[in-house]
Amino acid sequence: MATLTKDQILDAIASMTVLEVSELVKAMEEKFGVTAAAPVAVAAGPAAAAGPAAEEKTEFTVVLKSFDEAKKIPVIKEVRTITGLGLKEAKDLVEAGGKTLKENVSKEEAAKIKQQLEAAGAVVEVQ
Repeated sequence: MATLTKDQILDAIASMTVLEVSELVKAMEEKFGVTAAAPVAVAAGPAAAAGPAAEEKTEFTVVLKSFDEAKKIPVIKEVRTITGLGLKEAKDLVEAGGKTLKENVSKEEAAKIKQQLEAAGAVVEVQ
């Protein structure tokens, strides 16, 4: 049997499809009785070179931009409900404008908060 160099092995792997590399990793795991924690990095290497994968954002920040002066009290009430702040803290937050209400919330929760505040008369931005 001919001895292959590391470069020859790497060239052979580089010419494989992602599916073939995945099957190779599984076969190596079975043969040597190990688990590969980083096969994704190996498989993603050539794929990443082909084009960047867009990651979907999973955590959002809800920012209170402004509010209708005539609806200040309903906005403060909604802010208190959403944040759990006291009356003074909620009032200060609403009057300051451009302040973050909630951080690291799901897309659904951010949309719900935005809907509640806009219904009360606030202008909200989800980042």
